[in-house]
Amino acid sequence: MTMSRSLRIDLRDPAVLRGLIALVALAMAAWLQWQGGTTLTVAADEWLRDRFIQLQASNEPERRVLVVDIDESSVAQIAWPWPRARIADLVELALADGARGVALDILMEKPADAEGDMRLAMLASHGPLVLAQMFDYLHADAPLAGGQLVGGMPGNNPALPAQGYLANHPGLAGARYAGNIGVLPDADGTLRRLPVFTNYQARVYPTLALALMQCCGGATATLPLRAVERVPYARSWAAYDVVKAADLLAGRMPPGMARGKLVLIGSSSLSIGDRVSTPLGASSAGLLVHASMLTSLLDRQQGLAPAPLPGKAIAFLFVLAVVLLTSYTLPRMSAAANALLLGTSALLWLTVAWVLAPRDPDFAPAAPLLCCLYLLAVAVPFQWELAQRRSRQLLGTLRQYVAGEVVDELLRSDLKDPLAPRRLEVTTLVADMQGYTSQVESLSLEEASDLTTQFLECLTRPVLAQRGTLDKYTGDGLVAFWGAPLPNAEHADLALDAAARILHEVAQFSALRVASGKPALRVRIGIESGVAMAGDYGTAARSIYTAVGDSVNTAARLEQAARDYPHDVIVGEGTAALAKRHRLLLLGERQLRGKGRPTRVYTLESGE
Repeated sequence: MTMSRSLRIDLRDPAVLRGLIALVALAMAAWLQWQGGTTLTVAADEWLRDRFIQLQASNEPERRVLVVDIDESSVAQIAWPWPRARIADLVELALADGARGVALDILMEKPADAEGDMRLAMLASHGPLVLAQMFDYLHADAPLAGGQLVGGMPGNNPALPAQGYLANHPGLAGARYAGNIGVLPDADGTLRRLPVFTNYQARVYPTLALALMQCCGGATATLPLRAVERVPYARSWAAYDVVKAADLLAGRMPPGMARGKLVLIGSSSLSIGDRVSTPLGASSAGLLVHASMLTSLLDRQQGLAPAPLPGKAIAFLFVLAVVLLTSYTLPRMSAAANALLLGTSALLWLTVAWVLAPRDPDFAPAAPLLCCLYLLAVAVPFQWELAQRRSRQLLGTLRQYVAGEVVDELLRSDLKDPLAPRRLEVTTLVADMQGYTSQVESLSLEEASDLTTQFLECLTRPVLAQRGTLDKYTGDGLVAFWGAPLPNAEHADLALDAAARILHEVAQFSALRVASGKPALRVRIGIESGVAMAGDYGTAARSIYTAVGDSVNTAARLEQAARDYPHDVIVGEGTAALAKRHRLLLLGERQLRGKGRPTRVYTLESGE
């Protein structure tokens, strides 16, 4: 039972709450990285990646790939649809110019002109030609099943399952290679990933770019490929060598332009409709997707791809560093400074994510930004509220000891730490009830408490009314001073004003007691001025604003000496030298305890 109580967590403890906020930030970072987050956070990740792709896409020429584009001008010159013989012409011209291999991004589900189909069949079965076929990944009551699939290998490769397909007509079934041109856009309609391997009826089919690599691009078995790969879009459309199909047919392509290259033949024409949304644009040519994937495969094969980095781990460690840093700075810096720190951290992360994005396709780049936003929205206001609450508590406590107008002036001052100990010239007033023990010995506890409270009120009201600082209560008396926490040139006169008012209030209170048959009261007051160290003293557990110095001790000795005089107020020579508005009567010299020489003592003249 004792151990259970010792392990109990106090949720009201600010340190515990700060720890919980930090743990939530770390849990959020881990969840977003390894569990995928929500639809909204995934959208934020993709939006950020799209911006990186747009800014990083290179215009450096891609000399390994040639794109033959059936563009708008080609369709305008030669009306679409084209006979298969014309498609065969494109393939043969590219191969005759030295192309390593050709891939058609054109589906031919139905037979057309016999000569053209025969030529294409011969090229596909004996030459370096890759045909296209398309898989459908959407569940439907009547799955697509058109044409005759070719290629495909039985295997255990992870692959995306397909529900249906559209393939070329049976006359092209002798083709050695065929590549999938089916795509699966994200929920927002943007095409960011390609199914590299598709599983249909226990056979695995490659995407078009991989099929072209397998046909004529060299060994690909060692490439670490997954079922679905993010298309890097490392190069813009302008980076590719593009020849218009009409120019190739008319012999206007520069000789040798296809030599040693892998050729993609397809269309960017809006009228044909092969346009998709990609990170590079809302309406990009489908050819660009396959060209980008082909570039990525070539880079991997040739060791040109950026070295992989563990983006998820780096992102989590970054959030951990930010959480540890803010855990230190939140209680020590202002809300504005912490907000600036989190903003700087977010900018730093953008720099890190800029480097990571091309090297890790799986990490969540927006997650650290969302964690910084969470800390900004939760941790900073929480700490600000704690600081405000603590300030209100401190001000409330301070107003019990210092006059309200002094507190207001203190808040308006530009002192960096107004309560820090400083050397100041102050006047100290020490007041006490004479004969307190004899006054209360015959009273009940309740009556003694009531007498003490009312007497202290007679002392306190004048102190605060004269803008004094209440140092402490001493049972039946108090210690107060003027000149701190804010310097005041009239500190001596203000203390004497307070003493005169205390005498008046105690006299009125005593008269009421005498009228009710109770003993009269007398107050003893000692006042002295001098340099003291005034400030907030104490420990982390408890502190108090007080003044320490010889003049403070002297004021206490003068209060004790008042019992030997018929005067209630005994004033030291330091205060007498500074007082300008009061008439003081010299009482002579007095040897005070702890003093090496006699001290001149004064009192207020009658009528003061």
